[in-house]
Amino acid sequence: MNVRALVLPQKLPTGSRLVVLAGVLLLIVLQGLGSGALDLPVSAVVGALSGSGDDPEAGLVVRTLRLPRVLLGTIAGAGLGIAGAAMQGLLRNPLADPGLVGVSSGAALAAATVVVLGERALSGGGWAASTLLPAAAFLGAALTTAIVYAASRRNGRSSTALMLLAGIAINALATAGIGLLMFMGSDAQIRQFTFWTMGSLAGATWHGVAASALAVALALTLLSRRAGPLDALALGEAQATHLGVSTAALNRACVVLIALSVGATTALTGTLGFIGLIAPHLARRMVGPTHALLLPASALSGAALVVLADTAARTWVAPAELPIGVLTALFGAPFFLMLLRRRATHEGL
Repeated sequence: MNVRALVLPQKLPTGSRLVVLAGVLLLIVLQGLGSGALDLPVSAVVGALSGSGDDPEAGLVVRTLRLPRVLLGTIAGAGLGIAGAAMQGLLRNPLADPGLVGVSSGAALAAATVVVLGERALSGGGWAASTLLPAAAFLGAALTTAIVYAASRRNGRSSTALMLLAGIAINALATAGIGLLMFMGSDAQIRQFTFWTMGSLAGATWHGVAASALAVALALTLLSRRAGPLDALALGEAQATHLGVSTAALNRACVVLIALSVGATTALTGTLGFIGLIAPHLARRMVGPTHALLLPASALSGAALVVLADTAARTWVAPAELPIGVLTALFGAPFFLMLLRRRATHEGL
């Protein structure tokens, strides 16, 4: 059976599939806004958003409580999807994922370090408090992305084995570092560490939504301008250089933009594993491997996955709430094992 045929109709033009994906995401967002302790139909959600609804309680719940959270999930999923697609293109490896290879863990470790060692700056409020945490997450993501890129290279090509081993080492170091910080931190800081390790959208604020949206939009815009060079890089660095691509400049730009996208989202949501792995694979099924379409399609797919996971986290065990990272790992790990098996079969391992 053709899996791609189950996703979108084959005769639908490739460019139009982005419109269909956007429509699917809109429906998922509306469903997420209506789901919770107070279940609302789509019509009530639309009325609450437009201000035309006659139920003030529904308007308060949708606009004040759920809308920032769902928007943050949309932005976070889009950022992780973009980062995953760019990382897979940069490393020319379909198993690359910001969480799997330690980029998200590096961002979380850097942010957690700021929570403990920069407590005074964070508690003071103002500009420093609002920018220090995202900046630390960005730097942590940038450093780990650069390490993974350097460690996975062998004879001018990306090695799956080296990439996975580097990811295991980085994740282990990040886990040890966060464990040490938990030992040093207070009870309040330990609760914040739990947020980093399990992932959540519960702390969504309008300020965070605006900041993350700006970072992800910038990353998508600048990566989209490099769609052609990323397509050429799929042929190999030597061939890409012959086509006029400055691979060194492309590598540096992609590392920074991947770190920006992952850091901006991880600083606000914690670690959401496997979204950056699954979203690009779904997007390729829908629009193909060309990065001009793959990047926005990965953003839409990632956004849909995170909003779906958050809706499930809020409703499956209500009134309690599951950590989103638990759900993404529960479904993402088998998906990764399937991809790994296919990769091993393809390479004759």
